[in-house]
Amino acid sequence: MNKPRVIKDYEKLSEEVKQRVKLVYPRGFSHRLISFVNKDGEKKMGLPFETEDHIYLIRMTAVKAIEIVEADEDFDDDGILKDKVVANYSERYDDDDALALNANDDNDFELSDEDMDDD
Repeated sequence: MNKPRVIKDYEKLSEEVKQRVKLVYPRGFSHRLISFVNKDGEKKMGLPFETEDHIYLIRMTAVKAIEIVEADEDFDDDGILKDKVVANYSERYDDDDALALNANDDNDFELSDEDMDDD
């Protein structure tokens, strides 16, 4: 199945898609941006995000990505998605598919043996 490709500004995404993006990129967006050339031949930056139904390229600059996270109360002062927000969104969205489609080091929440020994 060919998924529709959508290029959109972050601000124009539905709240659901924004929340799912945060789950996939819980440590912010700026270090996950890729460059692309738009239909006018201009070089732009965007954040890739794939769902079961769509492939998104969310237009933003590195500066804008940092501003989004800094202004969003879901992220702490270090730009990390708050634990309670992760828990809330994880309950709301069964995003195993989205996490698998967008696997990256930022969304690997598995505990290591060392983490488990700290109990």
